[in-house]
Amino acid sequence: MLRPARYTASLVSSRLASINASSYTAIRLVKKFHSQTSYEESTFVLGETVHGFKVEEVREVREFRLTAIKLNHEKTGAEYLHLGCDDRNNVFSVGFSTPPTDDTGAAHILEHTVLCSSEKYPIRDPYFKMANRSLSTFMNALTECDYTHYPFSTQNLVDYNNLRDVFLDAVFAPKLLELDFLQEGWRIENEFVGNPHSPLVFKGVVYNEMKGALADPGTLFYCRAQQKLFPGTAYGYIAGGDPQHITDLTHENLLKFHQRYYHPTNAKFYSYGRNFPLESQLKAIDRKISHYSRVHTQYPNQTVERFTSPQQVTVAGPYDSLGNPNRQIKLSMSYLIDDFPSAFDHFSMKILSALLLDGPASPMHQALIDSDLGTEYSTNVGYNTTTKTSSFSAGLQGVRYHDIDLVENSIQMVLERAHGKGFSRNRIDSILHPVELGSKNKTGNFGLALLQTLSASWFHGRNPIDELEIDQNLKRIKQLSLKGGFFRSKIEKYLLKNPHRLTFVMQPDVNYTNQLLANERQRLEKIASSLTGPDKARIFQRGLELRRYQDIVEDVSCLPSLSLSDIPVDGEETPLDHDDIDGVPVQWCSTSANGISYLRIISPLPDLPEDLKPYLPLFCDALTFLGTRFRTMAEIDQEIRLYTGGISFAHFLACDHSDIDKFEEGISLSSYVLDRHIPKLYKLVLYLIKETDFENVDALEPLISSNASTLLASVPYSGHVYAKSYAASSLSSAAKFNEIANGLTQVEFAGKLANNISTIESVAKKLKSIQSFIFKKESIRIAINGTPEGSKHHRKYLANFLSGLKRDANCSKAAISPTFSLQPAKSFIPLSFNTNFVAQCIKAVPYTHEDSAKLAVLANLLTQQFLHREIREKNGAYDGGAEYDASFGMFTFFSYRDPTPLHTLESIEKSKLYATGHRFGEKELTEAKLAIFGRLDSPVGASEEGLTRFITGISAGMRQRRRKDLLAVTTEDIQRVAEQYLLRPTNEPSSSILGEHDRARSMGWNVRNLATS
Repeated sequence: MLRPARYTASLVSSRLASINASSYTAIRLVKKFHSQTSYEESTFVLGETVHGFKVEEVREVREFRLTAIKLNHEKTGAEYLHLGCDDRNNVFSVGFSTPPTDDTGAAHILEHTVLCSSEKYPIRDPYFKMANRSLSTFMNALTECDYTHYPFSTQNLVDYNNLRDVFLDAVFAPKLLELDFLQEGWRIENEFVGNPHSPLVFKGVVYNEMKGALADPGTLFYCRAQQKLFPGTAYGYIAGGDPQHITDLTHENLLKFHQRYYHPTNAKFYSYGRNFPLESQLKAIDRKISHYSRVHTQYPNQTVERFTSPQQVTVAGPYDSLGNPNRQIKLSMSYLIDDFPSAFDHFSMKILSALLLDGPASPMHQALIDSDLGTEYSTNVGYNTTTKTSSFSAGLQGVRYHDIDLVENSIQMVLERAHGKGFSRNRIDSILHPVELGSKNKTGNFGLALLQTLSASWFHGRNPIDELEIDQNLKRIKQLSLKGGFFRSKIEKYLLKNPHRLTFVMQPDVNYTNQLLANERQRLEKIASSLTGPDKARIFQRGLELRRYQDIVEDVSCLPSLSLSDIPVDGEETPLDHDDIDGVPVQWCSTSANGISYLRIISPLPDLPEDLKPYLPLFCDALTFLGTRFRTMAEIDQEIRLYTGGISFAHFLACDHSDIDKFEEGISLSSYVLDRHIPKLYKLVLYLIKETDFENVDALEPLISSNASTLLASVPYSGHVYAKSYAASSLSSAAKFNEIANGLTQVEFAGKLANNISTIESVAKKLKSIQSFIFKKESIRIAINGTPEGSKHHRKYLANFLSGLKRDANCSKAAISPTFSLQPAKSFIPLSFNTNFVAQCIKAVPYTHEDSAKLAVLANLLTQQFLHREIREKNGAYDGGAEYDASFGMFTFFSYRDPTPLHTLESIEKSKLYATGHRFGEKELTEAKLAIFGRLDSPVGASEEGLTRFITGISAGMRQRRRKDLLAVTTEDIQRVAEQYLLRPTNEPSSSILGEHDRARSMGWNVRNLATS
């Protein structure tokens, strides 16, 4: 989902995932390079200057045919990194170091505001409008803790040049109008813009976004812990902004922030892919920045004064009304590590972090989670390189108050034990193997993943190409770890004998959220009390001026655009083969997968009793958590890591492509493996599905607690997903069962299990019952992606695997179509979020229906031409719009982090009238189609090729018919389907609001109080 700008709190721990993203190996420095990939490129020679850029380094990565070229703009000092690779999904980014000096969120608000208008494109929001004039596969802007960057990707060369031009003008020549600052940042305005007597309130997109972000306890914990670990530095502030301080930022401050940081001397340019000559890119950028001169930028302090002794800080945080009231403590122990100049030093610390923390075999997992001291790791856990000086954290959430000291002592004991005994060879190999395997696993958005991996080191002054040397680093670490003392010395130096250690504890306060709201009212009252009558009149008039500005219908012809002729009439289809082995249908997809095979198995469960279905997600997790009667999960997990890229089981539900009242529900399995380990993969899978010990209640209890904690933590971040799922659940049986397994009903169910652990024996019996239904040979289907050689191995070992599965001649294969009564509802789910999420769903038609493509275009038109302006710009929600989910046949309106949900519902109703009364022109239709095809034709990784066909049965012919239907949609089609599906009385919508907006109670909505006790 495209959002005009996104603040990234960098919550994901920089453990193995960040290592795996760096999927190429840098081999050696070469003095001369001529591209060996499929695009034409000039020869680049070290020391030569090409359009103002001096070539500083050329390094070829032979194994993956990637060549890294690092350049420096001689006049300004701007840096450029190009990764030449035979990948059609080309990436570009420009970024700047933007360390904050306070909590006003200047970097974040600037990220939003530069995209609102520029010198060459002096219209409102060219960035958002380009989303509809492009075939981009990704477009966004991201504010990290000390830098901001603006990436996009596309497969079309003209599109690439268009987007690059818009982005460069946005960052180097933005208008930065005060009205845009007021809209995107913050403002005081009458609650009802047209009524000067309505109360004054704070508004603004970023202001409301950060209220929602910091309402998430996990995000708040991460941010506050980092602030305390880095006092007196730029990392002591929240780059995204703290709502309590965002209102201190002035428009003048914003202009100064841009002037200070958004200069070519402070810029880093990145490109990746094959579709363009690098020389022409350098020429275009030089033309944009050559009139600048080199400057010296004074950065705020980024190096913390080290503690002389460990410190402990306790702060208050929000109380989770859905969580276990006795397990709401969050705690972590964090260690400041070092500002390593070497990529290998960071790599080895990431491996050490994984050795300590990753998986059931890790000592931290066993000491902290298996012991039930906490429900899951804290959000800051792992080795963190997002800051200039790295850090390591171990911690828990879901801790009991009386266990705080025990958790701290347990972490210390794990470190002392690891220092004393070290790690076994098997443990080290089980961590290194997934890194090696991950380096071969190329995804559809690989260029963007590399950018994310390289950016922190690059912005912190290290050579980004060094981050690509995965194989070299692996080889070195294997050699050093044989000596035994390699990791032990790091534990001693950076952890056990490190005085810069912070024990950070967040305790729940039932009044926390109310106190935040009271503080907001006090700030507002303080400002309002100083206002004179003329001041209030000016605020009212400014609100009207902003509203007029938002309503302007502009001529946007200055923006470049693709046309319908740029959309391929025929989609690119993946060749697939289908046969069966011993009666089981198998789909084969040949890929250039670097010796990796991808396995997926779907096990439909049409005969599963309805009372067992809520347990399916827990059952899936239990398969890789409980172990067996003969082996612990720690032992099995180590073997899984040694031989595979992981084995994952998940709940599965898919509607019939031609009848949304029919659906399949069951379990899916996915894994990937080097071809030489295919036999081991099948043995492990068979062992897990047949031998898992569901009577192991000692392991089941922490799993139940962890699941509940994870689901509860996901609601503040993904509230719009939960709102949509809940609204849809009253409209179709498929949506109902999907919500039971994946929605708020599952959150509530998981919470009840965790808070009533005395029933665990009954839960174990339920899970054991499900085991008797799964992976029956007569009902499963299999998909295998890999090389032809790998496929031969699969054929050889599949027969043995299948012979080990249960047989049931009476097993049903048909999709189910249970009796269902349509019950549209208006549901208000009160939750302490300090923000709201809105959804309204209307049951429509399935994928193959002739109106399906028309509804997809209608949803895009409503979002781009009406709802974005009303919900985001005027109402201040972070995001909102309409979407059509053809897989469930649902037309959905939604908002995300929304301060005014009732206004949003009004805007939704107005949009329906707009759709039927407005005659969309060819330009608007073209833009909507471009946006849809940009997503539709996005490249996928080797593991996802053919996946749609395997899951849903949608054939190449069906996909091609849909392409033609999309291209053929007319204005008359749009008006007809809007009338038929959005306004027809028989299609009554179902709506939901998640959040705190109590006014819904007084409007006769059904109040759905979630209960987890």
